[in-house]
Amino acid sequence: ANLFIADDVGLGKTIEAGLVLQELLLRQRVDYALVVCPPSVCLQWQEEMSRRFGLHFEIYDREFVARRRRQRGFSVNPWATHNRFIISYPLLRRPEHLEPLVQQLDKRGRRKSILILDEAHTVAPSSPANNRYSVDSKITHIVRDRVAPSFENRLFLSATPHNGHSNSFSALLEILDPQRFIRGVPVRGVEQLRPVMVRRLKRDIRSLIDHESTRLPERQVIELAITRQDDRWTLHDGATTK
Repeated sequence: ANLFIADDVGLGKTIEAGLVLQELLLRQRVDYALVVCPPSVCLQWQEEMSRRFGLHFEIYDREFVARRRRQRGFSVNPWATHNRFIISYPLLRRPEHLEPLVQQLDKRGRRKSILILDEAHTVAPSSPANNRYSVDSKITHIVRDRVAPSFENRLFLSATPHNGHSNSFSALLEILDPQRFIRGVPVRGVEQLRPVMVRRLKRDIRSLIDHESTRLPERQVIELAITRQDDRWTLHDGATTK
């Protein structure tokens, strides 16, 4: 199950990921899960998975490692003490956390495992304006070469999966599904993405909901003109002048 959830901001990608994970758990196709996300949403992931799906995830940080070592001894591999974890991108880059993870993944094998990358564009190679080729970052190397190959299922989340450079986008899709995509080969059209990507915008959802019971405000862009005369600023919003 390789899936890229690329819905618009605010449409509940975290909940969709939980639904996919829960379905795989019910089908007994997953018994080890790892969520990698920005540090600011680690607690949100833990709360959402617990409150909505009854799934307990451990947040892997220094405090968790210290607690496990106090409980089970200094030699314990913290990654082997639970089967569902959340870790931030900065901590995943650190060797003292990455190496024990790789050891545990090698020990247990790929079967029945899922990797969830929130804000998955973080691992996409960067593409400088003066360079036609995408340049791998440290987190790109880590996820592509050491982490992703050890998982049978992969679930990527990002409202901005494409940074405007086709080489970077194809490299990200290769990490998701190396059987379908190859780095350096541009993705041609939505039909090629349909088997692996779900992308909906707010306007798509707005046409489906009951507006009397659920309000999904429509975003409007309004141009505001500001002029300055002497030391006074004047705002013109099309209807009034302030």
